[in-house]
Amino acid sequence: MLKVENASVFFAGRDKQVVHALDRVSLDIPERGFVVALGTSGCGKSTLLNAMAGFLPLSEGSITLDGKPVSGPGAERGVVFQKDSLLPWKSVLDNVALGLKFAGVPRNESRDRAQELLRLVGLQDFAKAAPYELSGGMRQRVGLARALAPDPKILLMDEPFGALDSMTREQMQELLVSVWARTGKQVFFITHSIEEALFLGTEVIVMSPRPGRIVARFETDFVRRFVAEGDARAIKTEPAFAQLREEIRAIVHQSEDLVTS
Repeated sequence: MLKVENASVFFAGRDKQVVHALDRVSLDIPERGFVVALGTSGCGKSTLLNAMAGFLPLSEGSITLDGKPVSGPGAERGVVFQKDSLLPWKSVLDNVALGLKFAGVPRNESRDRAQELLRLVGLQDFAKAAPYELSGGMRQRVGLARALAPDPKILLMDEPFGALDSMTREQMQELLVSVWARTGKQVFFITHSIEEALFLGTEVIVMSPRPGRIVARFETDFVRRFVAEGDARAIKTEPAFAQLREEIRAIVHQSEDLVTS
């Protein structure tokens, strides 16, 4: 389990003003949990993810994974960003295997692992391709495979589908659910899309404007039903999905009004 307890973050802003980015956030991501964070821009979602990844120290509170403090980046936490950050001079296969190479895994073993992950994300026929030869969705699949290569316990995903067109985005959502169901990874996922949050999450949290706090939590079972039934359209069009979407929308819009008032 990844456990966040009373996490607060302060940092220096312009004119030496102190920015209070995150305020006393507590959150558990259990085994096989898929937690999705929603909120207005600047509400601390990415700050929280960066602290989980070990990129950003907390000012107060703690983050632990399986009881061990998170004090810096580690292979047990895989990170996927909105920009794929693939190395353009390396092949798809070598991009996926990169982290394993840095970890000292023998070349043949790392390439076998990379091939296995490319099959998992449906890109086994593009192992020798260069990143510039791929579509945006395919590049994000490579980024997902690369994050999975060290076999992390948890995936931290910061709006990875935000720049994709709507059709590709839906395809990537379903692919991610398939990967989650097959691997059993814990996931923390950031999005601005309420529909995406409801479809993906076993729990959806809504965060307030700065300083970021969790103002609402919703436990959902839509993603587990999709795994069992395989019909995304039926789930997204049912009354319970629409009702919860509008309830969350009202909370998010109320937060936006606080920012502009």
